[in-house]
Amino acid sequence: MAVRDAIATERIDALIARESARFREIHPQSRRLGARALAHLPDGVPMHWMSDWGTEFPLFLQQATGARLRDVDGIDYADFCLGDTGAMFGHSPPAVAEVLRARAGSGFTAMLPGEDAIAAAENLAARFGLPYWQFATTASDANRFLLRVARAASGRRKLLVFHGCYHGAVDETFVRLGADGRALPRPGQLAPAFDPSLDTRVVEFNDLAAVEAALADGEVAALLTEPALTNIGIVPPAPGFLAGLRALTRRYGTLLLIDETHTISAGPGGCTRAWGLEPDGLVLGKPLAGGLPASAWGLSAALRERLAAVRETVAGGHSGMGTTLSANALTLACVRANLEQVMTAAAYADMFALADRLEAGLNALIARFALPWCVVRLGARMEIDFTPQPPRNGSEAAAAMRPALEQALHLYLLNRGLLVTPFHTMLLLSPHTAAADIDRLCATLGAALAELTGVEA
Repeated sequence: MAVRDAIATERIDALIARESARFREIHPQSRRLGARALAHLPDGVPMHWMSDWGTEFPLFLQQATGARLRDVDGIDYADFCLGDTGAMFGHSPPAVAEVLRARAGSGFTAMLPGEDAIAAAENLAARFGLPYWQFATTASDANRFLLRVARAASGRRKLLVFHGCYHGAVDETFVRLGADGRALPRPGQLAPAFDPSLDTRVVEFNDLAAVEAALADGEVAALLTEPALTNIGIVPPAPGFLAGLRALTRRYGTLLLIDETHTISAGPGGCTRAWGLEPDGLVLGKPLAGGLPASAWGLSAALRERLAAVRETVAGGHSGMGTTLSANALTLACVRANLEQVMTAAAYADMFALADRLEAGLNALIARFALPWCVVRLGARMEIDFTPQPPRNGSEAAAAMRPALEQALHLYLLNRGLLVTPFHTMLLLSPHTAAADIDRLCATLGAALAELTGVEA
């Protein structure tokens, strides 16, 4: 049975209609706030992604701690979204909350460094193996700054990324692979700043021959990639692919930049440490400060030397890297506390044990309903793919998506106190996730699948 025939469209549409009505009924306060918000917030939200949940109006938050949250209607949820990675180690980590209380009267920003910056950089160096670090506000900023470094150090302009990639709001990476092999603006992008085909090249993930062809003319400054694609669904690297990237980038003088913003779910040092990668530069964002805005970008010793040499030759002025509140004192204190006390090896061990439980439960459901699906996992992060085997590249991942089915499952779970990420079927585990909530998620998902397939649970 083909995946698109596994569940009838009519059943999906009927479930969405019923669950949408239920959402309206049980959330009167969110509905009231949603109507009020429309007067001054476009789409009723302060950031437009917050309207992507597939609901008629936003779900308004009252509070969140650990792996649970409560909405303004007093409904409690087991949270498997965790701020789309930003709260991957739990909402309001006690160590970070204590820093906020202790530092509240000691100044937030002064354009001066403190010891916390040194301790945080030492911690990151030990985790990822890159000796030099700078801090920014978001991973988007960090990626932008690192790309400037790569272009300055290499003397080249062009960038290579993978089809289906996501590196925040970086214009050069808002691209997709065109039929003619050139970079095209990513669908949905508003007013692209420039023609991406001028400086960005795009190839499919897991295709070393295409990578070599893109690098062979010696014009590419950097290859920017996640160790596994995540934003188009999880696309794991084929055996030998990442080692092949490292060999090819060295052969053609291209810098290898790794974005661990989502793949930090793989371990305390992300995939870089877990898989023995050797990048020239690295970016980490989202969970770095326990849910507060912060990111970091690291440099190898060789790249640091090349950057220093370039900066000696240019006049003083604005480098284009950094913003006034980047690396402010309060944020760096939170980063330090989070790295030292929250993002620990013990926390990852707990998360992986919970992920084992969830993965087993999801695979049992796929087997019970004889669905041509699979579970793809990256440490404490996993997804259900609507294909029998994990996708090999961005095109396969995109072709497998079923937005209406995803919306139906999200709504069904949401209405029963289970919050999952609104983008495809991504699920995150935190050290605070309860085993009972994992079992409840699997049982509730089983009930939804029974309705959608017509098969007894």
